[in-house]
Amino acid sequence: MFTAMLMGEEALHSKSARLGKSGSNVNARSSTPTFFETAQQQLKGFVKDAKSSNTPSDHPTHVLCSSGIVHYNNWHLMTPHSASQRYLSTRGGSYDLSFEDVVLKGLANDGGLFIPEEIPSLPSDWQSVWREYSFQELAFEIFSLYISSEEIPAADLKDIIRRSYDTFRAKDISPIITLDESKNLHLLELFHGPTFAFKDVALQFLGNLFEYFLLRRNEGKEGTNREHLTVIGATSGDTGSAAIYGLRGKKDVSVFIMHPKGKVSPIQEAQMTTVLDANVHNLAVEGTFDDCQDIVKALFADPEINKTHRLAAVNSINWARILAQITYYFHSYFALCRQTKESNPTIRFVVPTGNFGDILAGYFATRMGLPSDKLVIATNENDILHRFWKTGYYEKKPVHGVEAEGGFAEDGAKAHPSGVRETLAPAMDILVSSNFERLLWFLAYRTSKTEETNRRRMEAGDKVQSWLNQLKSEGGFGVDKELLAAAKEDFESERVSDKQTIQTIKDTYAQTLPSSKQSNGNANGSSKPATTGTEHEGHYILDPHSAIGIAASLRSISKAPASTHHISLATAHPAKFSHAVELALKDAPGFSFETVLPEQFVGLEQMEKRVTGCKAEWKDVREIVVREVEEELKGER
Repeated sequence: MFTAMLMGEEALHSKSARLGKSGSNVNARSSTPTFFETAQQQLKGFVKDAKSSNTPSDHPTHVLCSSGIVHYNNWHLMTPHSASQRYLSTRGGSYDLSFEDVVLKGLANDGGLFIPEEIPSLPSDWQSVWREYSFQELAFEIFSLYISSEEIPAADLKDIIRRSYDTFRAKDISPIITLDESKNLHLLELFHGPTFAFKDVALQFLGNLFEYFLLRRNEGKEGTNREHLTVIGATSGDTGSAAIYGLRGKKDVSVFIMHPKGKVSPIQEAQMTTVLDANVHNLAVEGTFDDCQDIVKALFADPEINKTHRLAAVNSINWARILAQITYYFHSYFALCRQTKESNPTIRFVVPTGNFGDILAGYFATRMGLPSDKLVIATNENDILHRFWKTGYYEKKPVHGVEAEGGFAEDGAKAHPSGVRETLAPAMDILVSSNFERLLWFLAYRTSKTEETNRRRMEAGDKVQSWLNQLKSEGGFGVDKELLAAAKEDFESERVSDKQTIQTIKDTYAQTLPSSKQSNGNANGSSKPATTGTEHEGHYILDPHSAIGIAASLRSISKAPASTHHISLATAHPAKFSHAVELALKDAPGFSFETVLPEQFVGLEQMEKRVTGCKAEWKDVREIVVREVEEELKGER
């Protein structure tokens, strides 16, 4: 390979742009010719010289620069991607990666998470042109800002999107309903996919992406020459089943999902373990979700397994997960515009938050230009994020200030001294939120005093790396006042206890739905609701995670102007957490959980299961992965 490294001061300069909320872009490009564009012209000379030398003609030629990689492959120049279509690591060790690279890698070599070099701005006419678009049409427009058509042609991307959302029961994919007209309180239903959880929105898309890239890479290849993907994931409840349903039966893909043994709901466990496809492997880990998440990261960092297996991430550490979730923020915005007949309503999005991926997608949407008054973080008693927004300290155990102690019992339980607290919302029982790292990078970048773009990026990566080292060695870290102030520009936070969760389920069910403001149409065109089990005789049934969002919404409503609309994200179907729902509604007149159980769940727990138990030791998990992939490829499963 002939590689020309062109690094000079002119290669490192581009103009910084507005960093405030209205600016949308993290950094805008200068109107003068970029180094990347100049390098394309210079490359022609290098190629001419290379052709006249002894360089083998089948070796690609590269000019590597700070703003992108321009290369010839058999002497053909590739069109450069825009900055929002090139990716870097939050810890500064990986730059200039393509969308395909980051989807298949999942985690950067330095342990960081992938983010686009820039957050793209929306087209100037997006509010008028996109207003009547379907969910699928909005997804195409948004995805195209982050995926070059050189990587996935438009026709292929549209087909991937179509196949991903053909599996949904609701015509609108993610409909909004109004819970309380007087309070402008709305619920964004995200559970109309195959596994009745919001994770389906992203994981149906990710599964089809994996398949698309592998089919392209393996065209004409046979046997051991074919590329094989080993997907590793951890779940606190919903990610596992959504990943399995997105990847089951996919050619050249093995999927391993770890869940904390006994710490997911029976329905969630059954959804995962009753899938008997040969490429699906469930591991019940004797530990917590954080243990499972640590094992995933350890495997990605392990040189031994990476020599023999191509690992891919399915957790929200995978950038495609975040990208897919951006769509429903735009879709709900337009749905509310149509419903209220307001051209630009004031909206707060309220998000039940565990690993910070769902609300991070909202952050990208608002930075792109979607109008949003605030993003409200709703945590359960595992409140590390809430404590950060109150104190500026991100700590596994509360150390700084009264707020960090977990507050008073009547306002929400105190943080548990031993770490993760088991709650009625188990999918949020997470001590360390992986995706928070992505937000930290953007906040470090925005608050930096350095003007030169690439140096600024590297400094942000260094800061993130330093903070996470402190988190690992000291159990936490603090940020400066400027960065905390920047975090508060876009976000507020609320902590909700189990007691308050149960009360919210009761209070919501006690109200009668305003029937004129419902939109839950069936994708098959019938008059039957898209998903049964969320409504009984005009009363709405919340799952505990969605109830945390509604509890936080009601607090936000009490502080916001009356004209503000609150869209609270409903992340799962109540049947997935039947014990919590029955605890809340057991005394409600006429309520019987069996009568509202979706037909898809009937008998699920009695079906044949396949699961492997293991200790919370990453080397033990590595041994299982290697053994089962080998058996699978030999056809012995």
